[in-house]
Amino acid sequence: MTKEECMEALSKHANIDPIITSTVWNELEKVNKEFFEPYMKSKAKDDRMSQEETNQKILKMISETDSSKDAEDY
Repeated sequence: MTKEECMEALSKHANIDPIITSTVWNELEKVNKEFFEPYMKSKAKDDRMSQEETNQKILKMISETDSSKDAEDY
């Protein structure tokens, strides 16, 4: 769960102000660096993979659009 997802869930289900969750999360990051470093690396890797997947989908869509335009020319 991301920080934002945690903030939203606690706000919705426990009526905890998101600023409180954010403040506690930030303090936990400071105190528990050994936990959050692998978490942040994993999150960054997931974000990169998502970006790569998005780029591949865009390129595929462009390719398909170009192919259909070529077919219309004939």
